Amino acid sequence: MLKVAIIGPESTGKSTLCRQLAEHYQTLWVPEYARAYLQEHGKSYNYDSLLEIAKGQWALEREYEEKIKVGEPALNIQHPAILFSDTEMYVMKVWAEFVFGKCHHWIIDKAVEQHYDLYLLCNIDLAWTYDVLREYPAPEPRQRLFRMYKDILINQPVPWAIISGDYQQRLSESITAVDRIL
Repeated sequence: MLKVAIIGPESTGKSTLCRQLAEHYQTLWVPEYARAYLQEHGKSYNYDSLLEIAKGQWALEREYEEKIKVGEPALNIQHPAILFSDTEMYVMKVWAEFVFGKCHHWIIDKAVEQHYDLYLLCNIDLAWTYDVLREYPAPEPRQRLFRMYKDILINQPVPWAIISGDYQQRLSESITAVDRIL
């Protein structure tokens, strides 16, 4: 199974892109666990909440990996199967460091342990869209977050691509990047 992580600052189209890619490749995508967690527990969170969220994201991805391995009944999964992930441990690391200036060792250990075949970094060229769970509409924090993600990707060995443009351009660029690894 190939795994593709879609990462980047908030309001950069990650969930939309995951959904579109999963539809295009007739497969599954792992949603962002933090959204469900914050909707259930309230939008306030603390340093320890991030560890709970990271563990939830890790478990959710393992669950989706298993669904693909056993063959989710309603899917016509192509071979090789691909799993798209909207968030992973680099995202959790950046979030923790940006908000709290530190990161739980568990998240760092899992970031080292995780394996993806491709990273798609969503650029901040889409207009920020209000959502009750989003926190950083100003350009400066968005630029800083984007640089943090880019720095991580530059310093790791997995192929990656910056995805820019409107939603259709993002999908087209992403399909091109995924097809390169197939």
